[in-house]
Amino acid sequence: MKILLGLIAAVAVAAALYAAATVFAPVTFALFVIAIVWPLQRGLAARMPMPLAAVLTLVVTLGVIAGISSLVVWGFSHVGQWVFLNAARFQTLYGEAALWLDGHGLVLAGTLAEHFDVRWMLRAFQDVSSRLNAFGSFMVVTLVFVILGLLEVDAVQSQLESRRRRGGGSFLIAAGADIAEKFQIYMVVRTLMSVATGVVVWGFTLASGLELALAWGAIAFAFNYIPFIGPLIATLLPTLFALAQFESWEMAAFVFVSLTIIQFLSGSYLEPRITGARLAVSPFMVLFAVFFFAFLWGLPGAFIGVPMLIAGLTLCAHHPATRFIADLFSGNPAPPDPAAPDGAAPDGAAH
Repeated sequence: MKILLGLIAAVAVAAALYAAATVFAPVTFALFVIAIVWPLQRGLAARMPMPLAAVLTLVVTLGVIAGISSLVVWGFSHVGQWVFLNAARFQTLYGEAALWLDGHGLVLAGTLAEHFDVRWMLRAFQDVSSRLNAFGSFMVVTLVFVILGLLEVDAVQSQLESRRRRGGGSFLIAAGADIAEKFQIYMVVRTLMSVATGVVVWGFTLASGLELALAWGAIAFAFNYIPFIGPLIATLLPTLFALAQFESWEMAAFVFVSLTIIQFLSGSYLEPRITGARLAVSPFMVLFAVFFFAFLWGLPGAFIGVPMLIAGLTLCAHHPATRFIADLFSGNPAPPDPAAPDGAAPDGAAH
């Protein structure tokens, strides 16, 4: 009965988050931003009045977000222009692919080729631009919550400290501080990996002769903030354009394999080793969080999904009754059982 009630409650919460996305999404995003930029405001507040420190913190935050968003818009605008100028290449490429498929028994491909229009791709890029504009409106609402939240952090902290002195509030203080620290580590590492990925992708596409090398580097940098989905898009798009530019399946395959290796080394090899066990999360749960929150809240949800997962598992880790959940979805094997003979680890737990 408890499990059934828990499942019903989870579905009800998910439905509420989906139905009230215009409220919950910006508030959640604002709390995430506040947790990241609070150390900056605290340092500024030691040297100037709190309202001025909050304004300067907000200006820096707005500048960073606007810079990343501008890179994405700039990159996609250049790619869209290239598609428009080289529409005939894509039309020919699609026709050849359809003929090849038709020759192997896929008759439907020929029918699609007759009705294919490259303007479909242009409309897709326009749809991306409109979504980015909607994301800009979302950020305006979020920044309002950030302003108000930054001004109230001290008040909330003092209330929790007061409750702790009376015997309560310790759980929230410890869990909140741990979540904020993990958010900061997550964003620092993600930013470093995004910069490195963008530079390497730019260098590779430039060396391979692929046009729009700088745009591909900018797109790879910005999309690397979204696990799995972002790197996949940043890999498939240059591959498609390499196929149209070089008119060679071999070159397109080379670009695809090379970009996949770059993304793998960045996201699946270097990043976990930099963060270590501090941010250990099951890759299965990371993928689930990205798709689940993308379904709930769209592009902002795809970005905030992993931080939400980190926050949830951290809360579980700070409570004895739910600590097993954090251990279960950490992606790490269980430590050796002290009761096992000669300190032997149980099956599957040996390193």
